[in-house]
Amino acid sequence: MKRNELDQQVGELLSLEPQAAADELLAGRIDMAAFVAQWDSPIVRQLITDERVRLGNFARADAYVALYPFLSKVTVPRGLADLAKDLPPTDVTLFAPKTSLVVRKELHPAIQDLLLSAAVKIHSGVGIFQHAGRFPAAEGTDLPLSDEAVQFYKSGLPLLQSHFPFWMASLIGRLLVLLIPILALLYPIMRFLPALYNWLMRAKIAQLYGELRFLEVEMEAGAGGPPIADLIERLDRLEKRANQLKRPIAYESMMYLLRNHIAVVRDQLKSR
Repeated sequence: MKRNELDQQVGELLSLEPQAAADELLAGRIDMAAFVAQWDSPIVRQLITDERVRLGNFARADAYVALYPFLSKVTVPRGLADLAKDLPPTDVTLFAPKTSLVVRKELHPAIQDLLLSAAVKIHSGVGIFQHAGRFPAAEGTDLPLSDEAVQFYKSGLPLLQSHFPFWMASLIGRLLVLLIPILALLYPIMRFLPALYNWLMRAKIAQLYGELRFLEVEMEAGAGGPPIADLIERLDRLEKRANQLKRPIAYESMMYLLRNHIAVVRDQLKSR
């Protein structure tokens, strides 16, 4: 009204409840009433089918939409309210204000996803003035879209919430947040483990080789060394440890050489 310089020409503006405004209009005590309501609301249905009431037409709707981005232009086709009575008698252009779903910046992303998912279930159907899937829409008017909303409209629900119940998806998401740093630390360790295992296995086999070498040195000492029976007993214990050593098949060739070496030393001891 201010844009059209009509604000000073109106006798009185009233703020009435929708039903009270409808009753006053039908009783002739007010000249006009403006409603923000759905097409199928009882008050709209009551007024649109009453022949005493005329639906206002906004011929310059495009200009208003350009000036106020939160408005949309909609057309009520002739006869939509009542085909038998031909109401309204002509096509009527109206405004539809856009409703924004607004959240605080600190609201948890998972809750934002739930709100958007609920909005899709409630508002994505076909209506008098919209096609299926038109709403909700990624249209920021006064406030910017949150990162979660941008991602939702681009890719839909997060992967976890698409395949799991919300509580489970939330739990898995929290676990992933904890596990990712741990995995980042474990990855270099996991790469190092095979090398460490290889070194440990070779060290165990090398230790057996070392003991066998000491035994050979004592055997070569002859009469000044330990008795042959003691050397044979130690060799038996060494061979038993070698046979009981658990190792992957990749180390079998080393163990084969070790057992052959033990057999050679045993033959030397028996010959003495």
